[in-house]
Amino acid sequence: MTDAGLRHGRASLGLSFGVQGVAFALLVTRIPAIQDQYGISDGLLPVFLAAVPILAGAGSVATEKVVARVRPSVVLRWAQPLVLLALLGVGAGRELWHAAVALGVFGLAVGALDASMNMLGVSLQRAYGRSIMTGFHAAFSLGGIAGASLAWAGARWELSLLASYLPVVAMLLPAALVGSRWYTEGKGAEGKGAEGTEAGAGAGTDVDSGSAGGAISFKLLLPLCLIMTFAYIGDSTVSNWSAKYLQDVLGSSEQLATVPYNVYMVTTLLGRAVGDLGVRRFGAVAVVRGGSLLAAGGFAVVAVAPGAWVGMLGFTMLGFGLCVIVPQTFAAAGRMFPGDSDAAVARLNIFNYVGFLVGSPLVGALGDAWSYRGAMLVPMVLVLATLVYARAFGPEPARYGGGHERPRTADVG
Repeated sequence: MTDAGLRHGRASLGLSFGVQGVAFALLVTRIPAIQDQYGISDGLLPVFLAAVPILAGAGSVATEKVVARVRPSVVLRWAQPLVLLALLGVGAGRELWHAAVALGVFGLAVGALDASMNMLGVSLQRAYGRSIMTGFHAAFSLGGIAGASLAWAGARWELSLLASYLPVVAMLLPAALVGSRWYTEGKGAEGKGAEGTEAGAGAGTDVDSGSAGGAISFKLLLPLCLIMTFAYIGDSTVSNWSAKYLQDVLGSSEQLATVPYNVYMVTTLLGRAVGDLGVRRFGAVAVVRGGSLLAAGGFAVVAVAPGAWVGMLGFTMLGFGLCVIVPQTFAAAGRMFPGDSDAAVARLNIFNYVGFLVGSPLVGALGDAWSYRGAMLVPMVLVLATLVYARAFGPEPARYGGGHERPRTADVG
């Protein structure tokens, strides 16, 4: 794989992450409008919302099987348009079964999309020989900010869901299809090619500990699965409860209560934009430990905040802290199982949805039964538990075993 090919592959994958960020934000930020359009009752809404991540987990499991026969780039090339068309279907439908079918397709396609995107990201990072994974997730955050802004504009101008979604899909769908021409596994996926073999040597002791030959040990993968779950419990706490917490607990205005999530998204983008530089300089273990401590500190500040502005400081800390954990968890799975990284990423991706499913109901139940201040301490403790498993993020991407030199592709821009 030439340096130009890697650069094109990196840019096209970054575009894919960005497009997915837009699509996901357009869906989740217009849930009240979706509920109104289809007449979904408050009692039935949680069923619809839970079905999407459950089906996404099923899509991720299926992707593990599919990529044993076809390349992840093929899965991604078709999953992304399907996600966009399913989003359009959500906006175009009128009957309840229309919503069920469209959201079901969206969930399955998102699972395949998330898994295949991160598979490609892990293999490209291996080919580069240095950390680039957090940058892909920065593109997702940027897309999420753009999607949330478009959703706000649609709500502000009282546009229908179809009128909001159609122009976005009409623009992003051809862009995603054109960009998919340059998807690449980096010739390093699954240990294939000279570049991948040399870069994969950085896995060192991980290969010796049970990943040689492509076999995946769930015992080895379990710490990363737990970390992924804890991170998404923290993320879903912010996305689902920050506005209510600021307004009901800290006494802010309704308008001010919308600010913390936007601040969280912006700080997530900023943190991910520089996250790879931190990993290259200090190593993944140190960056994840620092992020975990900062996120736990953010939850602590939110829990004891005397007013809205201090609460927003806590949510700002959360954005900077949590943002590095998820991309580095995917990267660590690729290093841990260099002979079967696609399957490892697909299995790890399931726990993204586990955390999303558990986080919001957990905080809500604790808030109702105890207090919302106390409920914020639970994700704080879970994020702190990441420190126990931080060694799973080593050895570092810049470390090469057996005296190998860096591959030349490490200098690709």
